[in-house]
Amino acid sequence: MRLRTARDRLKIEHSIIDGVRRILEELLASTPAIRSVIPGVIRPVRDARGKVRVRVTVPTHNGWKALALSAGARQELFISTGLGKEALEAALQKAGATVE
Repeated sequence: MRLRTARDRLKIEHSIIDGVRRILEELLASTPAIRSVIPGVIRPVRDARGKVRVRVTVPTHNGWKALALSAGARQELFISTGLGKEALEAALQKAGATVE
């Protein structure tokens, strides 16, 4: 299956929860070390209110898995990068997300 792309580095297979797309576009524009971001499945959760929060969770073969929380939903983000966890969290904060 081919993924739709937005500016070649944001791969879109699913929809993106409110507020997260703007942060991902800012993250990609300001951090050339990030090769791509693939948003995953959206699931409803009770504790996802207010500003967009992102939690970098586990390393993957080519980067990191993160969870974005906003608008009553949680979405997985697969971030392809060579950055370490602390550098990625700093880049997410610079892009406007609250990092947990």
